[in-house]
Amino acid sequence: MYILFTRNREKTVIEGITQELKKKKHLPHSTYKLIKSDQALLEKIRTKTQEMNVNNLTRTKAYLDFYLKYPEIHWAFLGHMVSRNGGWNMTDLQGEFLPRLMQKRERDVFFNFLERGNWLIFQDAYPQFLLYEEGLKQNKPLFYLFSYLNISIFMETIWNNFWRTKETSTLTIAMVINEQSYLEKRVVQNPYYQKSVLNKLEFLLQDWLSFNHILFPYGKRNLLGQTLHQFESLNERILLGKKLYTLLFRNEQTLKQSVEWAKNHPHTGSRKDYWPHIFNNVNEGIPGFAYQLRLKSCQLKSKARKIYSPSLENSWKNVNHDEAEKGDWFTDWRVVNYLTEKDEMINGEIKDEYCKTLERLELAALAKKAIHFLE
Repeated sequence: MYILFTRNREKTVIEGITQELKKKKHLPHSTYKLIKSDQALLEKIRTKTQEMNVNNLTRTKAYLDFYLKYPEIHWAFLGHMVSRNGGWNMTDLQGEFLPRLMQKRERDVFFNFLERGNWLIFQDAYPQFLLYEEGLKQNKPLFYLFSYLNISIFMETIWNNFWRTKETSTLTIAMVINEQSYLEKRVVQNPYYQKSVLNKLEFLLQDWLSFNHILFPYGKRNLLGQTLHQFESLNERILLGKKLYTLLFRNEQTLKQSVEWAKNHPHTGSRKDYWPHIFNNVNEGIPGFAYQLRLKSCQLKSKARKIYSPSLENSWKNVNHDEAEKGDWFTDWRVVNYLTEKDEMINGEIKDEYCKTLERLELAALAKKAIHFLE
């Protein structure tokens, strides 16, 4: 009976959102005339966002800090865990394996691709959080200010609905839709990244190696996760985001363990954060010695040195980004179809697949067949 009630309520909420979005499809953003207090608030939000948007470490921490204050905003924790994965992918480019397979200029391009996406999502999502927080303080919704922060009219509608209904799952999935749609033209369809990353051999190799794993550590050395094989597909990225949300929040005990793990393991960018028995942020290798296989079934062989996985601060310098491209991605109200949750069994078991990936990468590194894709 409870499940039926919940589904009916969700259906009613989505129907309301749909009707609002149909009306707003051809309307410009709010032309509300700003008063001085609003102007000051917007400047405060821009400043705070800029302060937290320095690098992957600061962004990832900001997401977690916000979630711990406002646990009803589920996307803040989902964003935190996904952003951790972004940091691990960044440091992999300077770690044990990929420097043996890619030239420096190739790794620089791929890092900029990852960093730009991470930066863009934060500068769009975090102001939404700050306006919600200020609205709670003032006891009134302030989402009419979204347009002045270049946030989609889609999210203005969604947040106003959340203010009334407190429908957390709808808000979370809407943010998944929003952030992936926001990235689509700015990164995925960007001609530069299309040419230099997405259409090149290295990106295909990452996919072949199943290295697009999203890992959620919890408990002691436990992992949940999913693998994305079609990054260039907006539909696949949104569906993946929904699955990841389900994995994190469907089981209260797993969620609790995930949050405790995140609190007890500050994000450094090194994979040592979740598997210190295999990874180390200090390079234990001896220069000039040939690479030797060390992994078997997610364990190091006897007396084998650990895999080098550096911290982010020792891997990459902070990046000064160009201003985010203007424009609202929302053009079709039918995107609300993604908001409906489907009853599907999602297998979050990823440890074996991830272990096989590490072993394949190790074999590739041993072969030392460098990949050249910027010719």
